[in-house]
Amino acid sequence: MIYRLAYGVVSLPVKLYNYLHTKRLLDRCVAAEGVEFYPEAKIYNSAGREAIKIGQRSLCMGEILIVGPNGKVVIGDWCSLSPGTKIWSMERIEIGSRVILSHGVQIFDNNSHSLSASDRHQRFRELRTHDRHLQPEQVAHKPIRIEDDAWIGFNSAILKGVTVGRGAIVGACSVITQDVPPFAIVVGNPARKVGDSRE
Repeated sequence: MIYRLAYGVVSLPVKLYNYLHTKRLLDRCVAAEGVEFYPEAKIYNSAGREAIKIGQRSLCMGEILIVGPNGKVVIGDWCSLSPGTKIWSMERIEIGSRVILSHGVQIFDNNSHSLSASDRHQRFRELRTHDRHLQPEQVAHKPIRIEDDAWIGFNSAILKGVTVGRGAIVGACSVITQDVPPFAIVVGNPARKVGDSRE
């Protein structure tokens, strides 16, 4: 495992902190050879190490969160999760190899909260009064797949149930609510096709 600070000279206490930070992250995922975690990387996983798998030589500067007992995140080889990236899984998020997730990309295979206002309020009251949910919140979720060689532009959102095809490019600040064909270039909210990355 490699761990480095992006800038400057590293003092012994910082090196120790970075070592312990990396060790803590490795206790929460299965990382292949050469995976690199930067100081801003975060992993929240209560479902066991096997719920998150990160492929060889991938770079993690973002956040991965497993929501509930059934979430899964599988990331291929040579991927980049840039700063501010959030991957939150309640079901399954699969990212192929050589995928670039630019800074601020949000990938959620779930709605985060119930569509029912009373259910949302009850779950919030439980958190404030009991520090935990007493009943599970009913949240819609569907798996996401991002295929090999895709590039997701900064501050884009990939929402539940979609597939982003091989070699596709998602323009900055786009919102993906439907499947993106292989090699398509899409932009906007909701995203629409504007070109082909093979041209």
